Amino acid sequence: MVIATCGVPPSSDSFSLARIALPAFGPSLLFGLGEGAIYPVLALSARDLGASSALAGLIVALIGIGSMMANLPAAMLANRYGERRAMVGASLLCMAAMALCLAARTPWVFGLGVLMIGLASSIFLLARQTYLIEAVPVHMRARAMSTLGGTMRVGLFAGPFVSAGLIHLMGLQGAYWAALLAFLGAGLLALAVPDLETRDRIAHRNAPHLSLAGLARAHAGIFLTLGVATALVSAIRACRQIVIPLWADEIGLEATATALIYGIMGGVDMLLFYPAGRIMDLRGRLWVALPSMLIMGASLIAIPWTAGFSALLAVSMILGVGNGIGSGIIMTIGADASPATDRTRFLGIWRLITDLGGGGGPLLLSGVTAALSLASGITAIGALGFIAAWMFWRWLPRTPPFS
Repeated sequence: MVIATCGVPPSSDSFSLARIALPAFGPSLLFGLGEGAIYPVLALSARDLGASSALAGLIVALIGIGSMMANLPAAMLANRYGERRAMVGASLLCMAAMALCLAARTPWVFGLGVLMIGLASSIFLLARQTYLIEAVPVHMRARAMSTLGGTMRVGLFAGPFVSAGLIHLMGLQGAYWAALLAFLGAGLLALAVPDLETRDRIAHRNAPHLSLAGLARAHAGIFLTLGVATALVSAIRACRQIVIPLWADEIGLEATATALIYGIMGGVDMLLFYPAGRIMDLRGRLWVALPSMLIMGASLIAIPWTAGFSALLAVSMILGVGNGIGSGIIMTIGADASPATDRTRFLGIWRLITDLGGGGGPLLLSGVTAALSLASGITAIGALGFIAAWMFWRWLPRTPPFS
């Protein structure tokens, strides 16, 4: 199962990720760049339009809400129109969202634009994942998934730096113009990618499809075991972005020191995505999933024991290592578990489960912190890492799926 310019894959023996790097990963890099360009200024823009701090926080959260809302509809759209058209449509929707954000004069109109970004993000990522599953031979699947996750992270990391120049010239609106250009580039690259007609698709094109409820029941064992484990991964990842600045403030660090710690952690994170994918392909998914969760769980539990810049930086870098080696693990496990006959809708349910974990983690952190203390909340999130590690040890296969 490989890719060719005519849209039908050649033999897997001749396959090279490098040969398809631009069409396969270029759109994801640019899409991540667009999202990264606006993330730091969303709350500020909402405040400038008259939103309270609470409303500004809610508006930022609409990205995640929109993503969860769109997972199942995105699967049906990609199923009906194909991954390439879905990616182009998502890019156009993001460009429309940027135009709405630029034209907004009230927080509610601005919030609608932010919600559209979340909707489009879900459509784009689901279509991109499905495309790579079909395009890449199974013995290189983890490398493809980890590289997909890595390019998105690179884009998110670089986005604020790209938009900084335009913000300097144009104010906050510069970030949205930078994002609009990035989304335009992602759409144009996606437009140039051929639709795939793989052997699996040809064989199963006319196969009967279950209803969504029937599909969920048919694969309930996977969703309730590995699906829940990957939801815990999402919860931990969502919380790690909150924990660092909160604990830095708790121990009295300045904002510049906090930003430095966060940036270094992100840099360490980005360096490890390809080696992680290679290990998963050669040795099996457990070789990455297990250490990733153990390292992240232990690092989070260690954070409340830090009392200064150096200690927090060291623990945060270890946390970045744990997250970095887990790049692509959620998408890879989902790809392995997905059936050829109804892959896209299966992945829509899979993404919904993992997004629920990503939304539930911060809620758990907030609840435990309110009831006990911030240190207790961080420790509770760290404990999720050990639960996820046990679940992966219990249910994740020991060898690659093609061995």
